[in-house]
Amino acid sequence: MIRVLCLVIGYVFGLFQTSYIIGKKHGIDIREHGSGNAGTTNMMRTLGRKAGLLTFAGDCIKCILAVVTVRLLFGKSHGDILPLLSFYGAAGVILGHNFPFYLHFRGGKGIAATAGLVLSFNPIMSVLGIITFFSTFFLTHYVSLGSLLVYVGILIELPILGQTGHFHMSQAHLNELYGVAVCLALLAFWEHRENIRRLLSGTERKTYLSKKKPEI
Repeated sequence: MIRVLCLVIGYVFGLFQTSYIIGKKHGIDIREHGSGNAGTTNMMRTLGRKAGLLTFAGDCIKCILAVVTVRLLFGKSHGDILPLLSFYGAAGVILGHNFPFYLHFRGGKGIAATAGLVLSFNPIMSVLGIITFFSTFFLTHYVSLGSLLVYVGILIELPILGQTGHFHMSQAHLNELYGVAVCLALLAFWEHRENIRRLLSGTERKTYLSKKKPEI
């Protein structure tokens, strides 16, 4: 039951659709422009760098706030499984972001929210995640590839950190943590299935930070 509660808490935070709100302030529904995705990259391509960065910050921060909330609520009563509960809270944010009920379950792909998960969960994972994404992005200019490689990194880093005692949980709870991470990774790859096809065919669109704001 406590896990479901953490998912619900995260889902509520995830309903704050930064790109949708910013888009409405500019008189558009971001889901009707560009790729149709309510996320950072589409915002940057549609409304410019400032809108994109604000979107990333908002979606990242909402996940951090959800994790902090879970820790404050359950840190004393469930301290032995707090990393697991924090992960459930972050997973709820990603679900809320990707599938907001009030937008007919049409949201983003959860990558900025995942950045919030990585930044709030473990400092080693934070550093590795930042290095993985930005090195991939600046070498290839593919946001999708960098995002997916971050998830690959999570699936590698979590078991290493878990089995070396960083999370201080029983093996059963560690296995559950790994299972949740696998589910999130599968969701991310599914949400990026079209991007993966374009990457394989060499037709994926590149993103450049120096690109000027396009006209709408």
